[in-house]
Amino acid sequence: MTVPVDAKTLAVEHMRLGDHAFAHYADDDTRWEVLGVFARLGLARKEKVVIMADPGVPHDQALQRLFPDGGAEGPLKRGQLHFSSMRELIFPQHNFTAERQMGRLREETYRARAEGYAGLRSVIDMAWVADLGMDVEGVMHRETHAEALFADSMYAEICTYDRRRFAPETVEAMRVGHPVALLERPGDLGSFHFDHGLRLVGEADWSTREQWCSALQTASCRAKDQSLLVDLTPLSFLSVTCAADLLGHISRDCRFQQVQVRCSPFNAALLRRVGALQIDRVVLVETEVTGR
Repeated sequence: MTVPVDAKTLAVEHMRLGDHAFAHYADDDTRWEVLGVFARLGLARKEKVVIMADPGVPHDQALQRLFPDGGAEGPLKRGQLHFSSMRELIFPQHNFTAERQMGRLREETYRARAEGYAGLRSVIDMAWVADLGMDVEGVMHRETHAEALFADSMYAEICTYDRRRFAPETVEAMRVGHPVALLERPGDLGSFHFDHGLRLVGEADWSTREQWCSALQTASCRAKDQSLLVDLTPLSFLSVTCAADLLGHISRDCRFQQVQVRCSPFNAALLRRVGALQIDRVVLVETEVTGR
């Protein structure tokens, strides 16, 4: 699917400790996909993972949807993976306050570090808002004033919104208010155009090849001078076919004296293998994707 993105959009695979991300869904299958990747990556990176799913979904069902192929028994047994709720987090208080919630999340982050984990990452399904009778304005204030939780890069959080439960203007305000916005599904491709180039996010493969080629064509048409920047650093996957499409597009379009391709060392090596060194105006700029 084609996903409009802005300059802060990322694929979930590129989230790191210190990121506070917005996610969204509109059906009961999509809701688990990004969250499952986020949880599995956290476990693989030796981080503690806390899941606060929709209060209407039993923990065993959430576990099955997040880990459909299993593999969570060990992390559950040793406490690296924990299922909780907003009610449990703020207990013994019954009324939500941003200060109480953020204080408890800070405590849990320090506990995770003391237990030997690299940090803490949490999933918060915003269905808790209705469950606790919270007003949306209070939630908006928390979402846009939580910088201190993430400042030391020991904590990461996804706040995920069901578009069937929240008004479109609320969802958009939450997207804008978060420092990071995630593509809706793993495997999506998004493109962000700016005056001198193009930023591509997600997966460039056979399923998204049409969007990939269309984005390159649009970037060429919109460029205002004889140089073009193509930023591939937010890609989580680049196929050989799409790499060849990119170089073919550059070689056919003679309007540019230079096309700078910013990418990871891995993708730079792929582009060299499919012919980047044979196109004089291509400049590969290798950038390690370790943070933003």
